[in-house]
Amino acid sequence: CCSRKGSAAFLFLLISFSNSLFNYSFNMNKSEQQVFKRFNKGCVDYRLLEDGDRILIALSGGKDSLELVRMLAQRARIYKPHIEVEAAHIIMDNIPYETDRSYLQEFCREQGVRLHILHSSFDESTDPRKTRCFLCAWNRRKTLFEFAVNNGFNKIALGHHMDDILVTFLMNITFEGSASTMLPSLRLKHYPLTIIRPLCLVHEKDIRKVAEEMQFTKQKALCP
Repeated sequence: CCSRKGSAAFLFLLISFSNSLFNYSFNMNKSEQQVFKRFNKGCVDYRLLEDGDRILIALSGGKDSLELVRMLAQRARIYKPHIEVEAAHIIMDNIPYETDRSYLQEFCREQGVRLHILHSSFDESTDPRKTRCFLCAWNRRKTLFEFAVNNGFNKIALGHHMDDILVTFLMNITFEGSASTMLPSLRLKHYPLTIIRPLCLVHEKDIRKVAEEMQFTKQKALCP
């Protein structure tokens, strides 16, 4: 009897999940359907989402991170696995890199995702051996990781897609002789966090098409 009830409950959840995906994808155009299909495949194949996850999305303001917000926001509306999703946008106070903050706030509000605006900076004179780009990236990630830990998140979602992963692999082979690249899921050693890349199977060209069709607003100033 218990076994039958358990099987029935599992079947109900499976049907509910399938119906949710079908109803959502039914209203998509071809490009959106392709992104959504490969996004879900990546999440399932690499077991990126688990019941009870609290996920912080690193929102740079580019097309990839905006689409990641859309995809995870939709995924959070599905009953199982139950996940919570929020986003963080980091402003480096000493770098002339600017995004339309009001647009990001409105975009996240429409998706039902809470957005945190974080500030950070660095002193280039502390280590002249490091480039400005290295120090900026290192401090962005440190700020993001510490905020995630202090606010109860267990996963951080990054917007790297399949093209990023393949290019990184080729660069590592060419310049370092190492057959390595970014992983879909990576447990950090020094923080109680897991990095996930839900767009790992999505092609950039499909994200670009969606961004054009939905008229994503580009950042005001590119990174110097």
